[in-house]
Amino acid sequence: MLIAATRSSEPPTPAFLDFDRVEVATASFLREAVIGFRDYARQTLPNIYPVVANLRPAVAEELEFFVRARGDALWSCELDARDRVLGARLIGDLDPAQRSTFEAVIELGAITAPELAARFGSQGIGPTAWNNRLSALAAKGLLVERKQGKSKSFSPLLETA
Repeated sequence: MLIAATRSSEPPTPAFLDFDRVEVATASFLREAVIGFRDYARQTLPNIYPVVANLRPAVAEELEFFVRARGDALWSCELDARDRVLGARLIGDLDPAQRSTFEAVIELGAITAPELAARFGSQGIGPTAWNNRLSALAAKGLLVERKQGKSKSFSPLLETA
């Protein structure tokens, strides 16, 4: 139902999975509904970026445990009455290379792999490795990927709290 109701979008668009009235969710539900939808959207609807919103404590705890066990991460936030994003944050884990890449993009904003290679040249990481890290974060829906001539620009989907 969720997949059938989701339409492609031209500009990159967050798809908020609003858990406002959900008190309990099992790991199997979260695997199929959240992770399954996220993976489907990122592979088939390239401009749709799923975000979990308004998680109740029990659901947040279950989801956090589940994504950490997978070595995965998702955007989470609260939505106010006007659907404005409040308190955006990552839940789950990123490996150290992905974490440092994600933090660099959060700090710098939209950036390309060659720009990261130039900026962090002392780390000895080339543009291809930076691009692989950025692409992996975009595949998780954490970064927005935009074509920019022959290269790609990556930026955070949401602003962190």
